[in-house]
Amino acid sequence: MNELPKTYDPSQVEDKWYAFWERQGYFYADEDQPGPRFSIVIPPPNVTGVLTMGHVLNNTLQDILVRYKRMDGFVTLWLPGTDHAGIATQNAVEKQLAKEGLDRHRLGREAFLQRVWEWKEKYGRTILLQLRKLGASCDWRRERFTMDPGLSAAVREVFVRLYEKGLVYRGQRIIHWCVRCHTALSDEEAITVEGGEAGSLWYIRYPAEDGSDGVVVATTRPETMLGDTGVAVHPDDSRYRRLVGQRVVLPLLDRPIPVVADEAVDPAFGTGAVKVTPAHDAADFEMAQRHNLPALVVMDTAGKINENGGPYRGLDRFAARQKVVADLEARGLLVKVEPYRVPVRRCERCQTVIEPYLSTQWFVRMKPLAGPAIEAVRTGKLRLIPERWVGVYLHWLENIRDWCISRQLWWGHRIPVWYCGSCGKETVARVDPNACAHCGSSDIQQDPDVLDTWFSSWLWPFSTMGWPERTRTLERFYPTDVLVTGADIIFFWVARMVMAGYEFMGEVPFRTVYFNSIVRDLQGRKMSKSLGNSPDPLESSKNTGQTRCALPLLPWPHLARMCATRRRKPTLAGTLPTKFGTLPASYCGKCKVTSE
Repeated sequence: MNELPKTYDPSQVEDKWYAFWERQGYFYADEDQPGPRFSIVIPPPNVTGVLTMGHVLNNTLQDILVRYKRMDGFVTLWLPGTDHAGIATQNAVEKQLAKEGLDRHRLGREAFLQRVWEWKEKYGRTILLQLRKLGASCDWRRERFTMDPGLSAAVREVFVRLYEKGLVYRGQRIIHWCVRCHTALSDEEAITVEGGEAGSLWYIRYPAEDGSDGVVVATTRPETMLGDTGVAVHPDDSRYRRLVGQRVVLPLLDRPIPVVADEAVDPAFGTGAVKVTPAHDAADFEMAQRHNLPALVVMDTAGKINENGGPYRGLDRFAARQKVVADLEARGLLVKVEPYRVPVRRCERCQTVIEPYLSTQWFVRMKPLAGPAIEAVRTGKLRLIPERWVGVYLHWLENIRDWCISRQLWWGHRIPVWYCGSCGKETVARVDPNACAHCGSSDIQQDPDVLDTWFSSWLWPFSTMGWPERTRTLERFYPTDVLVTGADIIFFWVARMVMAGYEFMGEVPFRTVYFNSIVRDLQGRKMSKSLGNSPDPLESSKNTGQTRCALPLLPWPHLARMCATRRRKPTLAGTLPTKFGTLPASYCGKCKVTSE
């Protein structure tokens, strides 16, 4: 009789039995099997991703539900897959090319996309393989990818249907532009720093055209004054009533601009007079439309001042800020500077300061889609757990704005629109056309942009089951029963899936959403690959027999964790400085490793 080892060695057990489970088809969901059914779709991780502690928590909760339902006699589907992650994946490949002294423009679109597909085949399955290693009981025979042919056909079908209903349109509006990623972003991808960031409020004198003192305006972005086409005051502000309808001179560029009265102006902000820069501020753009003020773009897509910026052309936006302020001071037009908390927005992906930018993009009209999603929660057809997220969900939907869906990338679903060089009209098609649908000309060019990554993942609950075809899988397993995800993507993904479910399937895509906790580090940051702040959950399988524990322990009192390798509770010894003050540090009683 073989003696049992003194310590558990996962390498001798887990791989063997997981392979056995797969061979026996224990995870396979047979849509033709009778009986009650239960289904979940996995929140598709990015192909750039690796397991973090957040992924472990999320997928463990799903696995518990799935295994419980299987044991309870349900025909159970846990459908896995990955997301193509447009910006993140393209950035990863571009970094790889840079090491070779190349860039995507030198390669060309087709060659670059070939390199991305090669990268995806080599690295894009890492996180799914890691989930297998953890024992996740997904139906791997149904694995999907957002750029699979079937899912790509679903994306195009949705775009065309929404276009035909007038819910997809192309227009010129202020969007969030990332000067590093060189693409437009949606509202949800432009993250506002809570409480703002430390900045300044500059008070600048705009002389009147007749040579009098004119008016002093306050701004947090003096470099954008190069694009000013007006100054605005509140119509009830008696201080400036005499100036309304007159003109002042734009400092530095000496361009006469009008003074207008608009109720959107807050008389309590600064001096009560504000500059109007329609091409670089959303509120100013709307104000300009009300007063027929022109919009003048003064930056290029790299965040540098363009030819409309006069002597500041070629300067980076922040270098231009310094130069503009210095020149204003030299001319005696800078009245004062005050410290101010500026409501800065940053790119969710790279943290670069977002530039509000006037651009022609594709949008989805969201208000018509939001109604059923709101009603689903109010009537109880959709439950959100914990219930505290109901208010957040409803507030966003009730105040929803149109969704900018075009991205200036090459990796992703190409926008299915072709522009005619002869008649100038656009052709939107499910199948690539050979000629213009309006005049028959063969002089057509496809839109170079791709769709926002979330435009494919909002279809995930039904596109993964074969929609737009009415498949047996769709009939059997849609709608799904529960979605387990983090509340940090309640707007990006959850609410949009509910809208898409009602619009294209006629019913809610899941009956319950459970928002799991967000695993954070000692600084309060979400654990992620990009921050490098999450331990590798798989290291424990490699460290058997070593003295150092696989997973560092989190400090008391936030969480008492079992030592991953030794299976012992931590003991308290010493102190650990953190953002919350000096706390007792957790040590494994066996190996004395802390969570430093």
